[in-house]
Amino acid sequence: MSDLVARTGRHQQRYEGGCRLVAGCIPFRYRECDDTNSGKVVEVLMINSTSGPGLLLPKGGWENDETVKEAAVREAIEEAGVRGDILDFIGDYHFKSKTNQEESCTEGLCRAAMFALYVKEELQSWPEQSTRTRSWLSVSEAVESCRHEWMEDALKHFATWLKDKDVN
Repeated sequence: MSDLVARTGRHQQRYEGGCRLVAGCIPFRYRECDDTNSGKVVEVLMINSTSGPGLLLPKGGWENDETVKEAAVREAIEEAGVRGDILDFIGDYHFKSKTNQEESCTEGLCRAAMFALYVKEELQSWPEQSTRTRSWLSVSEAVESCRHEWMEDALKHFATWLKDKDVN
């Protein structure tokens, strides 16, 4: 069992312009490629959805007592059991939550700030390990496995960021 505890509830959630504010990340690492000519390969960590098929990126509500980057790092720990360094902002993505329609956000609209997170540590235990499984995938496999179109877009922007930054 993890000593860390996941935050729950919506009483600390941030809202702006009728949208629930969400923070998340694209956790990634480098793996040495078997092909000696290829060098390193980027792998993205995705987690299972607890409510249906397909894989997700770690994300969740941005709360009043934290910065957006702190929220993204917290979600990576809670949902995916990884720690690392935020390297860059990838983008804001709008989506409609089917499950979280509430008084402050009756239409279920959300805006997710997504960040590239370079993974330095994979935790043996984490808050949501009983309901989440982790999968390391290539960026193209991650795009194909995504449950939500907005996450596919974030992964595509991440792939462009990798090329632009020449992070490999």
